[in-house]
Amino acid sequence: MIYLLLVGAILSEVAGTISLRLAIDNKRWYAAVAVGYIVSFTLLGLSLANGMPVGIAYGIWAAAGVALTAVLSRFLFKDPLTWLMGLGIVLIMGGVLLIELGAPH
Repeated sequence: MIYLLLVGAILSEVAGTISLRLAIDNKRWYAAVAVGYIVSFTLLGLSLANGMPVGIAYGIWAAAGVALTAVLSRFLFKDPLTWLMGLGIVLIMGGVLLIELGAPH
């Protein structure tokens, strides 16, 4: 259950960030930015309240958000996504995996 809350938090945060880029051209997207971030922080807080450690929750939330936003921005806005940036995403994900594996269960 806590991982479903975290996935919802990640997807909401990415939606809010993508909406922020869209708001540059159309101010109406700011409503989606606000909703995305409010939902994201609410779901992240609920995952913490249900027992997920802060370091793990924040690490997964941040890393997945960075990776998804970078990939989606490449397709939606033609933002650059070089092999070096891809390597950075892989290294971030590896770091989060090490934090998760190092935590006592």
